[in-house]
Formats: sequence, structure tokens, C-alpha cells
Amino acid sequence: MDNITYFATYTLMKPQDSKSYRHIYFTCFFFIYSLILFLNSCLCVVIVLERALHQPMYIFLCNLCLNGIYGATGFYPKFLHDLILDSYVIPSYMCAFQSFVIYSSIKCEYSTLAVMAYDRHVAICRPLDYHTKMNTFSCVVLLFICWTLPLISTLIALILSNKLVLCKNHIDKLYCDNWSIVKLSCGSTDTNNIYGLISISFHFCIFAVIIVSYVKLAIACKASLECRRKFWQTCVPHVISLVNFSVAMLFDTMYNRYGSSDFPDDLRNFLALEIIIVPPLLNPVIYGLNLKEVRMRILKSCINILKKP
Repeated sequence: MDNITYFATYTLMKPQDSKSYRHIYFTCFFFIYSLILFLNSCLCVVIVLERALHQPMYIFLCNLCLNGIYGATGFYPKFLHDLILDSYVIPSYMCAFQSFVIYSSIKCEYSTLAVMAYDRHVAICRPLDYHTKMNTFSCVVLLFICWTLPLISTLIALILSNKLVLCKNHIDKLYCDNWSIVKLSCGSTDTNNIYGLISISFHFCIFAVIIVSYVKLAIACKASLECRRKFWQTCVPHVISLVNFSVAMLFDTMYNRYGSSDFPDDLRNFLALEIIIVPPLLNPVIYGLNLKEVRMRILKSCINILKKP
């Protein structure tokens, strides 16, 4: 084991034609990051300031937006820094930290979507028990689970990766993630593979449970016009967010595990970035436009700001 190499830094993939277009890339990604911060922050501020929105559904929505900001901050500042300097190098400890932030955010989003599905199931199918089941203590416990399980599971994955013997230090991606680090190993990665497959299977089961619950909700709402209206306003945004995020997660997983270097660079970068760009942009737009209470409060806040001298 004397010939083991410990890398202090990793090199990341360069964007295509980075020297020629890095200023354009910087402008585009800075705009996207600013938009993510603005949209998600606005929705969070409206929910916090409006007492009428201090309900479980909106609290979980606020958590979804905060998580979007958290995950985006794990990628955009470092990438924008790389574009400015045209240097795509990252220290090993920062690589581990970036991987932790991005993937704990991804898992937290899935957990939050599952909790939001449970909230809607109770609200529509068992309305008389809603305030009993979704009291303040229950909301705190569910939010705690939404963050704790993803943080712990991601930390375990990184600890397993940290034990690997690495032979290379180039990550063929625009940012660090755990599986990209695993692929640099020249030793056995069976433990990492098994843990990864368990994690993927667990989240697939969550996806299946959520879909089944929404199908049951749709069936239960067929008999009542009011119930159908409530389903359309509160559940359809959840389904859109879930499908959007699941497709992004599928792209990312397929790219990480089975992506080929023969893929065109544009396609590879799209697969890598879709999960970071689309969900945090789409979620606040979907909920802000479709949920009547949120839409009204946002419009009210905008009108109040415009009326001020």
C-alpha cells in the first residue's frame, strides 16, 4: 500500500469553448442563480409574513424553496468562480463538501415532496382528522425527518467514498458528486455500489408510494366538484414537481452510472445540470401561479410595494 496517492485537488470538466464563451456562460448562470434566489426567497418571505399561510402545506412549501436555495448555493458560486478565473480545479475537501450539499439537497427535496403528498392525502381523504394529525408537533417532526435522513445518508456515502484508494483526480463533470469520486477509485467499490443501489431503491419506493397516493386521491375526488377543485389546486403542482424532479434525478443517475465519454459534451452537460437548474426554478413558479392563496398574497405584496412613495 506504499504506492497509494492522495490527491489534494481534483480537476473538473471544462465547459465547451470556455475560453471563448466563458463571459456568456457567466452571465447566463449568474442570471439563473439570481432568479432561483429571487423566486424562492420571495415565496418564503410571503409565507413567513402572511399569518394566513401558516399552515402545514405552506410550511412544507417554504421548506422546499429553502432547500432549493441550499442546493443551488452548493453549485453556482463555485462554478461562477471557475468561469471568472477560467480554472476548473477544486480542493478535495471542497469537492466532498460540494457533493454533500448538492446530494443532501436532492434527497431532502424528495423527502419534502413525500411529506407534502402525505399532507394532501390527510387533508382530502381524512379532513376531520387533519388538524389532529398535522398539528405543530407533527410538522416539526416531519421537517426534522426531511433534513436529518438526507444529511445522514449523504454523509455515510461520503465516508464510504473517503475510504477508497483513488488513481485519478479528474472528475468528468462540471461539479463534484459522490459517484464521480467513486469512479476515480482503482480498488473495489462493491460497498459503494450496494449502498448506492439501496439508496436508489429506497427513493424509487418513495416515488411509487407518492404516485399511488395521488392516484387514490384522484379516485376519491371524482365524486365531489369541490374535492376535484382542491385536488387541482393543491395536488397537481405536487405531481408536476415530483415528475419534474424524478426525471431530473433519473437523468443524473443514468449519467453518473452509465454515461459514456462518447456522449456529446452538450448532452452530458445537460444531463448533469438539469437536476440543478430546473427543479429550483420550476417549483416556486408552479406553486406561486397555481396556489390561489399564495398567488393572492404575492399580488397583494406587490401592490403594497408599488403604492409606497
